[in-house]
Amino acid sequence: MQPTDSKTSVAPEAIAKNHEQPTDAPNAQDSKTITTPPNKKKNKPSSKIRRRLKDAEPLPFTIDGLSHDGRGVAVYGNGWSEEDGHTEEKHGKKVFVSFALPGESVEVKLTNSRASFEEGDALTVTANPNPERAVPPCPHFGVCGGCNLQHWQPDSQINFKQSVLAEMLVHQADTAPDTWLDPVVGDRLGYRTKARLGVRYVAKKETALVGFRERSSNFLAELNECHILDPRIGFEIENLKALISSLDSRNKIAQLELAMGEYLPELPDGNQPVALIVRNLEPLSDSDVDKLKVFFAARNWQLYLQSKGIDSIERIALTADDDMSQQFGRLYYQLPEYDLTYEFIPTDFTQVNLSVNRQMTKLACDLLDLKAGERVLDLFSGLGNFSLPLARLVGETGSVVGVEGSEAMTLRAADNAKRNGIHNTEFYSQDLTHDCTDKPWANQGFDALLIDPPRSGAWEIMQYLPKFNAERIVYVSCNPATLARDTKALLDQGYRLTHAGVMDMFCHTGHVESIARFEKIAAK
Repeated sequence: MQPTDSKTSVAPEAIAKNHEQPTDAPNAQDSKTITTPPNKKKNKPSSKIRRRLKDAEPLPFTIDGLSHDGRGVAVYGNGWSEEDGHTEEKHGKKVFVSFALPGESVEVKLTNSRASFEEGDALTVTANPNPERAVPPCPHFGVCGGCNLQHWQPDSQINFKQSVLAEMLVHQADTAPDTWLDPVVGDRLGYRTKARLGVRYVAKKETALVGFRERSSNFLAELNECHILDPRIGFEIENLKALISSLDSRNKIAQLELAMGEYLPELPDGNQPVALIVRNLEPLSDSDVDKLKVFFAARNWQLYLQSKGIDSIERIALTADDDMSQQFGRLYYQLPEYDLTYEFIPTDFTQVNLSVNRQMTKLACDLLDLKAGERVLDLFSGLGNFSLPLARLVGETGSVVGVEGSEAMTLRAADNAKRNGIHNTEFYSQDLTHDCTDKPWANQGFDALLIDPPRSGAWEIMQYLPKFNAERIVYVSCNPATLARDTKALLDQGYRLTHAGVMDMFCHTGHVESIARFEKIAAK
C-alpha cells in the first residue's frame, strides 16, 4: 500500500510522437535545489569510518532537496538541536540520504563521514511523507545495487531527470531549449535485456549467489528475483542459483553475461532469443556441461562458455539444428515503424530497453525532419540503430553515412542494411577523437547529423563538427553533464538549441538518457 502514516518504513533492510511542452523549466523539481553529489569512487568510507558508524544511533533529518543521482539532501541544524545529535560544529554540513524525498523528516543511519559531507540511508519516514513516495516492487530493493529509485513513483523520477538536464544546461551552457519535449516512457519493469551478473558460491550457505553487487560494496547481493531484468532472466535467478550450486565447478563460475532479443522463430536462432555467456575460471567437466545443456535446452536459451578473453567464447550446441559454423549465434530486435529487423550477437552493444529504443529512434528521426534526397551523417553509428531508419526516410535519392570506432560493429551495420534491403548507406570504421573531415566520405557535406556518443561525450568531435556544415543536429546522450558541455561548444559555433528532453531508458536508476536538437543560425 502507499505509505501515508506518520512513520513509514523506507529501507528494506530495516523494512507515439512526443507532445511539446512550454519553454518553462521542468516542474518536477526546482533546479535550484539539485545538488552535485560527491564522487563515490573517490569518497568511499574507510574501514575506520565504517567501524565508527556501525553502532552509531540513527539521527533525524529534514530533506531539503535532491542530488543529481536522486538522493535526498539534508543539512545539520535545520530544525534539529544538539539533543537530536546535531552538534553546533556540524551545522550547515550536508548529508546525502538514500531513499529519502524532499520535505520528509527521516531517521538516517549514517554510512560515511567526510570533512565536508556525510552519507546515509533513510530507515523510516517520521513525518511528512512525500506524496510521490511509492512501494518498491522488488523485495531486494535497498540491498541490491542494481537500482536506487524504486521508492519513488516512476513519473516523478523521469520528471526529476528532466530537471537535472535543465539545471546542467543552465549551469554549463547558460541556455535552455526553445521547446521541452515530453519524456519518452516505455517499459519500467522487466525492461533490461543486457547485463553482467556476478556469481559466487558460498560454501557455508551451500548455495550460489547470482546477481548484482550490494550498494556501495564489492559483495554480491543475495537475490532470488530481479524486477528490472527482462522476466525471462529476472525470474529465473533462483533456478540459476540451483543450477550453479549443482555443478562440480560451482566455485569456479565467476560471471554470467546475458543478452536478449525478440522471439522471431522464422529466423535462424530466432527461437532462442536469450543468450548467456558463462564465465568459467577453469574447464568444466563433461557432467557439468551436460547439466548446463539440459537447463538451457529446456528454456531455448543459447549457451556459451568463456574461459579467458572474448576470443575464448565458445557456443555449446544444444540441438542438432544449432548453427555452429560461427563463434556466435544470432539475436534480433525490430523497429516496426520502419519495417526493420536487426541481427546482433550477444557481445554487441545494443540499447537495454527495447520499448524505449523504438520510441527514441522515431523521435530522433522526427526531430531531424528529413526530406527525400538529403545526405545524413550518423556518428557512433553502432550496428545501424539510427542509420537504417534515417536511410528509409531520405529514400533512394538520399544517403546516410555511418561512422563507428569498432570495425566489427561497422561490418554488422553494413550487414543489417543489406538484410533489410537498404542500399543508400555507407559505413566506415574511424577513430572519431581525431578530425576525419579530410576523408572522402566526409568532404561532400551533410544536410543533417545525428550523434550518439558514449558517456564521455563528444568533446573532440565538437572541435571539428562545424566542418560537416549540417543544418540540423540531433544529439542522443547517456550523460547530461557531457551533453551540456558539448551544447556550449555547439552554441559557440553558431547553432541554437531548439528542443531537448529525457528518455526513460533506465527507470528506477539515477542514469539519465537525453536527446537534444540543434539548428544552425542563418547568417545575417
